[in-house]
Amino acid sequence: MITPDIQQQESFNVLLIGDSCVDEYKIGTVDRLSPEAPVPVIKVTNTFTVPGMAANVEKNLINIGVFADFVTNTETIIKTRYIDQRSNQHMLRVDTEPEVKQWNGESPQPLDAYDAIVISDYNKGFLSYDNIEYIIKESSGPVFIDTKKQDLSRFSADWCFVKINESEFKQRFSIPKNLIVTLGSNGASLKRFSDEKHFTTKSVDVVDVCGCGDTFLASLAVEYLYTKNIEKSIEFANLAAGITVQHQGNYAPSYDEIRNARK
Repeated sequence: MITPDIQQQESFNVLLIGDSCVDEYKIGTVDRLSPEAPVPVIKVTNTFTVPGMAANVEKNLINIGVFADFVTNTETIIKTRYIDQRSNQHMLRVDTEPEVKQWNGESPQPLDAYDAIVISDYNKGFLSYDNIEYIIKESSGPVFIDTKKQDLSRFSADWCFVKINESEFKQRFSIPKNLIVTLGSNGASLKRFSDEKHFTTKSVDVVDVCGCGDTFLASLAVEYLYTKNIEKSIEFANLAAGITVQHQGNYAPSYDEIRNARK
């Protein structure tokens, strides 16, 4: 089953909440090493910025036809990446991170009024464990959580799906009731206590993995709103993330791109 044609999509009431940043890309050429230290010298020829973290999840939601209420930090976090344009090699990342104020519990609508809540928690200080537990408790479900927190058992409601990557899975020290682990080119796994199911993905040429987790999260949530089937939603999200990694920067695929990737 595929998502209905975008012109026929239903209007869902979705809340997106989490930490946001600006992703800055400095693209240039590397022709020599510095005489001061054995490090490459990059001559920047192009600079651009795109929304990052939760703001990139919002962009992905919009591109597949869902407009969400968005609650995020007001402080500006900047991630600056230096990229060699010849090899597309990621040379350096510099993060500028002001202190982020914790969410005060306010949202545009009561939490139980939303058809789904999407939490993009990069653990920068906007959302605490208590904040996330409060959201889960007050919601009417489903809740989709992408988090860098490690005590995942605190997010174990039946209507809650936690999504992390393979590196984060190795660092966690507990497992929630419904856990999705993304595995890059190896697809994704759905872990439910003693039960586990693996989902493969298509082989593609990877240009940049930045933002693919955000694409996966947004696509997972939207497809679940239509199908109410988490396995079909993981398959859809795998296809979407596979499109994103073929582009430089935080690329958000359209519904048509994801649909065509199934062919």
